[in-house]
Amino acid sequence: MKAHPWFFRLSLLTTAVTLCVVVLGAWVRLTDAGLGCPDWPGCYGQWDVPNTPDAIAAANEAFPDTPVHIGKGWREMVHRYLAGILGLMILALGIFGWRQRHRPGQPWRVPLFLVALVTFQAILGAWTVTWQLKPAVVTAHLLGGLTTLSLLWWVTLRCNYLGGTGRLAGNAGLGGLIGVAVLVTVGQITLGGWTSTNYAALACNEFPACSLGEYWPERADFSEGFVLWRGLGVNYEFGVLDHPARMAIHLVHRVGAILVTLVLGFLAWRLWRAGGIGHALGIAVGLALTLQLAIGIGNVVYSLPLALAVAHNAGAAVLLLVLVTVIHVNRPLAET
Repeated sequence: MKAHPWFFRLSLLTTAVTLCVVVLGAWVRLTDAGLGCPDWPGCYGQWDVPNTPDAIAAANEAFPDTPVHIGKGWREMVHRYLAGILGLMILALGIFGWRQRHRPGQPWRVPLFLVALVTFQAILGAWTVTWQLKPAVVTAHLLGGLTTLSLLWWVTLRCNYLGGTGRLAGNAGLGGLIGVAVLVTVGQITLGGWTSTNYAALACNEFPACSLGEYWPERADFSEGFVLWRGLGVNYEFGVLDHPARMAIHLVHRVGAILVTLVLGFLAWRLWRAGGIGHALGIAVGLALTLQLAIGIGNVVYSLPLALAVAHNAGAAVLLLVLVTVIHVNRPLAET
């Protein structure tokens, strides 16, 4: 049983566009362009970025606390435009799936859910700007984008044009292990988002030690580092936490990396031992994990170069896509 071929093509294209939006969003955040347009959905009250002397003067007068930066403004608006196109594509996918719902093997429930999810994502995008990069909102926006990407890839795989379903050989307990792997990976991505949005990526500037040769500095302030809500009316650009709080966030992210390495490393080994397609999936999990760890270490050692920082976000997305593929392979289509 296969989905409509044009639904599959649209789903695959939408997945690719979503990956671009996720990576572009990371680039916007890491180049400090998240408030390149201080209002939403426009930019200084326009549908493009003010770029004439009169328009810039008027924008600066209307928004005196956020003077126009044309480069940052365009980075933010390009991200919004692409996200808007993505929203329309997901809406088309949902409508297409609903109209073909009586076709055997046609996904439609998840596509409809994705329409609701991308609508909420738009709301989070607006709050990201109007609440001035509040870490809880920006982290939720990141998780929403990665959830959208993962579900779209799941829908694409379940269209049954790429093959690869059926229980893996020797998979006793493998379903539970896959579930744990997904949970710890999502938890680590959440910690990564919290680290980034609180500007704590370089709070520990050494590796494997944290700072000044210490592996677990006593001055790290965990109670302050994980306050989720600090009210509104605060501009969080460049962070509001002191160094001990940022250090605590970074340390917990490192502990999470150790846990993810252990769990996903074990999963990769179990998949590799299963043979067949499991062998290839085990290698994919191992490679994605190794690459992500190397990029994370490189970000500390080389003081967060932009290319590596963006690649770390892309690596998290790729790791999720690999895990979704593992779930798909281990779950026969008849169960959905």
